[in-house]
Amino acid sequence: MEQSLHAPASASRARSGLSFAQWKMILIASLGGSLEYYDFIVYGLFAHNLAAQFFPTQSAFLSTLLSLSVFAIGYVIRPLGGIVLSGWGDRYGRRPVFLVSIFVVTLATIALGLLPGYDRWGIFAPALLVLLRMLQGFCVGGEMPGAITYAVEAAPHRAGIAGAAIICAINVGVLLATFVNFCIQNTLSPHDAGTYGWRIAFLFGGLCGVASFWMRRNLDESPEFKEMQQGVVRQPLVETLRHHARAVFAGALTIAVMAAVTGILYGHMPVYLIQQLHYAPREVALAQNVLLGVSVPAVLLSGWLADRITRRVLLQLSALLLIVLAWPFYQALVHHSTGLVTLFAIVAVVFALSSGTWPSILADQFPVQVRYTGIALAYNLAVVLFSGFGPLVATLLIRETDSLAGPAWYVMAVCALSFVASLALPVVRKR
Repeated sequence: MEQSLHAPASASRARSGLSFAQWKMILIASLGGSLEYYDFIVYGLFAHNLAAQFFPTQSAFLSTLLSLSVFAIGYVIRPLGGIVLSGWGDRYGRRPVFLVSIFVVTLATIALGLLPGYDRWGIFAPALLVLLRMLQGFCVGGEMPGAITYAVEAAPHRAGIAGAAIICAINVGVLLATFVNFCIQNTLSPHDAGTYGWRIAFLFGGLCGVASFWMRRNLDESPEFKEMQQGVVRQPLVETLRHHARAVFAGALTIAVMAAVTGILYGHMPVYLIQQLHYAPREVALAQNVLLGVSVPAVLLSGWLADRITRRVLLQLSALLLIVLAWPFYQALVHHSTGLVTLFAIVAVVFALSSGTWPSILADQFPVQVRYTGIALAYNLAVVLFSGFGPLVATLLIRETDSLAGPAWYVMAVCALSFVASLALPVVRKR
């Protein structure tokens, strides 16, 4: 009955597409995710400079290892941030969490840019560095699920393109981080880049955060959340685990393809290409920027298709293509038989079929009352398991298989797991 009452309005909206107000809501919501991933990636790009500033030792390797350990801490704490922030979002609304999240990340980013080094503050410098990274990781764990939740609720009849817009914003944030790094490395001397260049990158992110916070101040609450405020649950986490645990685990395994390939492309691939396959750093940087540049329109196209055909079919197609192409892709990398830019452009298009559809697929699995919590649990579970451990598994496979193409087995295995798990998801009619 409810579907028939709303059918004419939904059909009218579907014909007219998204309104200007809806696009504005989606784009403002995506700004925070773009900024927070910029901050998260910038740390990794300048990890070797931060190692010298905050972890000075006689061993450069040990200093870098300590710096990367701080990066990992920010990764591990993300699930806790997802649980806490999503619970608040399902109880008090999406808008308050957006404002708190962007405010905290902005302050942490500015503080990182101004934080004195070990030579001035001693042990307090690395201790504060760890604390600030934990704050960033905590907020990132809730930002992405929150942005997805808000976007699909702002445009429920176009959930595919709305969710894809969030992923595009993330790609833009990562692309901005690599561009800022490129400018600093090519403008300043290596000494100046290591001494204060990294501070410029963090302070620039902080200024962007101030602008994003100012724009989010006027963001209205999610329309679907406002409609169900009388039905808010007091314990979203308990409610989700009690009644939607199957959807959480099935969803996490379904989007494992997104998490694993992201971890491989951005966590393992740069070092692997330079140190083990001996590609030139400049060629690797160019290929990664092409990957991000091609991904933006490809992800939007994927989201557009997800509003017209069954969403999980696109993700399944992506998983199957990645299974078929993984081994030839790695063989081409190992033997330098195909240009790096060409290979990465192909991967961007194939991967976009899953990276552009998983947000709307997850959103479809949970009712409004626990949607934020459900998405946060599934997303962070997948990211920790398949992104966090992906580079380590890829490295071990090279040693155990005695083949430089060993990481292909990890990609194929996870994609097969995603394909099978997606079969357990119910086919949801477009809202």
